[in-house]
Amino acid sequence: MPIKWKIVEDPVDKDKGTTVMTDDRAADGGKFGAADIVTKKQYRDFRLHIEFWIAKERGNSGVYLQNRYEIQVLDGDKTKHGMGAVINQTESPYHAYNGTGKWNAYDITFRAARFKDGKMVEKPVVSMFFNGKKVHTNVQINQVWGGPNSGLDGGNDGGKGITDTPGGLKLQCEGHDVRYRNAWIKELDLTKPDTDFSE
Repeated sequence: MPIKWKIVEDPVDKDKGTTVMTDDRAADGGKFGAADIVTKKQYRDFRLHIEFWIAKERGNSGVYLQNRYEIQVLDGDKTKHGMGAVINQTESPYHAYNGTGKWNAYDITFRAARFKDGKMVEKPVVSMFFNGKKVHTNVQINQVWGGPNSGLDGGNDGGKGITDTPGGLKLQCEGHDVRYRNAWIKELDLTKPDTDFSE
């Protein structure tokens, strides 16, 4: 489908440039994957910085590492499915969230799964700062959540059939007004399963 995300003025820092807005009606009604955007470039290990702004309560989106593993963007949810969680795996670090109408930032170091003879021998690992607070350290990711429309490998063995292929950075559209700015990725080559870093 043609990308319908809008480039709009920064809602807070109006003189500092533009943002990309996820409010695409194609995703209404839980049509997962209908309006997400994914980078053309694919990545294995990397360092990511991205900032997001949520307009209203319950605003929902997500940052997907390798177009597989979701770091949740969901206002009001403090569970393992909530804001800043490695989805369905870690508790939400909601204490670090600035709230709606304010900019928030994720700084993430990610190491892809490692394979030998076609079998996974090391799980993917992630560490993260949320608005300057360290909230995840060397979290092993066990599976892809969200089903076949969630991105790479979501439909493989219930999300547990992770493959040895790189993937792009995906930003999720849930039909809500969530905006992103200042995204950058630096490719890394992490020889050990250690993603811990100092901001």
